[in-house]
Amino acid sequence: MTYQLLMYMHLATVVPCFFIGLVLMFLTKGTHVHRNLGKVYMGLMLFTATVTLFMPAQVGPSLFNHFGWIHGFSFLTLYTVPTAYMAAKKGQVMAHARKMILLYVGALVLAGGFTLAPGRFLHQLIWG
Repeated sequence: MTYQLLMYMHLATVVPCFFIGLVLMFLTKGTHVHRNLGKVYMGLMLFTATVTLFMPAQVGPSLFNHFGWIHGFSFLTLYTVPTAYMAAKKGQVMAHARKMILLYVGALVLAGGFTLAPGRFLHQLIWG
């Protein structure tokens, strides 16, 4: 797959995550809507993080000529989603909430902010 196709796949899943995550923060916790929308959110987050692992770093230094520092957010996501899900299943509400906030802030707000930096695909897509 080409980098551009992977980027569009990533954007098609990460943009809804930004809004779904925001909605989930304000919904009443523990309801069927929260649980079902949360499963959609977690599935999209896992998919989008996996897609990014196939995208070579285009800016800055890289490990194995592929992974850049921003891939750290992908690994954070692949760890945090299952552990947050298990925390919720075990009734560890505070652990679940903490992990989900970390995921939203780290993987969506911070990583998303970095993608707007000059030299990155999204910066070029938005501002030419």
